[in-house]
Amino acid sequence: MESIEARLKALGLQVPEPVAPVANYVPFIIAGSLLFVSGQLPMRDGQIAVTGKLGAGVTIAEAREACRIAFLNVLAQAKLACGGDLGRIARVVRLGGFIACTPDFTQHALAMNGASDLCVELFGEAGRHTRTTIGVASLPADATAEVEALFLVH
Repeated sequence: MESIEARLKALGLQVPEPVAPVANYVPFIIAGSLLFVSGQLPMRDGQIAVTGKLGAGVTIAEAREACRIAFLNVLAQAKLACGGDLGRIARVVRLGGFIACTPDFTQHALAMNGASDLCVELFGEAGRHTRTTIGVASLPADATAEVEALFLVH
């Protein structure tokens, strides 16, 4: 089976450097064989790559990209937690998505597919996961999305 790193490279992607927490929390915790990764924003080169709200100027395509970038930042934390080896991830158990949007916006799932689709592209069948997607009034630094994850590791 092709490695996650090889799949990333084939897609023209790379795992960024992990972003340090901005408040009083840890970026990940391993409990037994479960790896919990705190919510990650769509950070690229030290800045939020996509800001604003769906329903108020941000398109679904832009929000999908925000979720995709946020998932890459989730992988950065997972890689750090796994000692640099994403091959330790046996299964993606759950993704949680928070989408900044106006109160009348209802297509959150389409935005979160940016993270979910990338997850399945990278992990194959082991990337099929449970998911919650929630619309919120705002996110830190006016980010459009935030993604968290739960992985099974060995």
